[in-house]
Amino acid sequence: MKISTIIENMKKYHKGYGTIDEEKTRDKVLYGNVDQECTGIVTSCWASVDVIEYAIEKGANLIISHEALFWNHGDHTDWLEDNEIFQKKKALLDETGITVWRDHDYIHSGIPVNGKLYDGIFYGLLNKLEWRRFVVMNEGRIQRFGDFHFPNVKASDLAIEIRDKLGMDGIRIIGDPDTIVKHARVASHIIGPNDNRMLSVTDKDQVDCLFTMELTDFTVNEYIRDSAELGHPRCIISVGHFNLEQPGMEYAVKWLPEAIGDASIPVTFVSDGDVFKFITK
Repeated sequence: MKISTIIENMKKYHKGYGTIDEEKTRDKVLYGNVDQECTGIVTSCWASVDVIEYAIEKGANLIISHEALFWNHGDHTDWLEDNEIFQKKKALLDETGITVWRDHDYIHSGIPVNGKLYDGIFYGLLNKLEWRRFVVMNEGRIQRFGDFHFPNVKASDLAIEIRDKLGMDGIRIIGDPDTIVKHARVASHIIGPNDNRMLSVTDKDQVDCLFTMELTDFTVNEYIRDSAELGHPRCIISVGHFNLEQPGMEYAVKWLPEAIGDASIPVTFVSDGDVFKFITK
């Protein structure tokens, strides 16, 4: 099966097929030739050099990543022509004939699970954390979630559980680690205009704990710390963007054979690793 056919079949599998603007979507072929037979597929959150080398080792010529390949929104490369690291990463792809396709908007638009449609990335996270009994689903055409209701669990215990289940090297807590968490929320990207909104809804909805992706140090971060110091225990468990979304690309291995319509093509997931390294002493 050609890589171009695999990509088209995957798009059709997702809820967004026919509604996502193909000109504006981030889901582009980021590199390589789609007019070749697929020898294997590797999924990951982003196609780091280690992930590319893993694909080479597996004999796979298609990497499906959730994020960009060349370090910027939209994956523009015109400004990188003289960049040494760009040239080396590009040469690695050229030498091996690997194609990279980004599955971002489509996988977020929905995958079918037991007769319902779920955001594929966050369903993977839910599956990895094994927190179905705590999740609050936003019912609609696409099942999404952001909130968890816990039976009075200590924030530090939650942090350890997340660290271990997601295979992280460590984890940060901002605010009070002894916060008794009843209501937690996946806070997505706390950057730019979203900062004020997230601060307001955290207060309005009485959220005890935020699981964050990007985090601006001087906005919600400082609000949570001041809140804890003023006798309103709250905290942030700073997980990180890729650490939170990577389980969705791991879960994709389960549905990819059905989506592409060919179970004979090898499909594997590889972690791109924890971006953060912790030096504590």
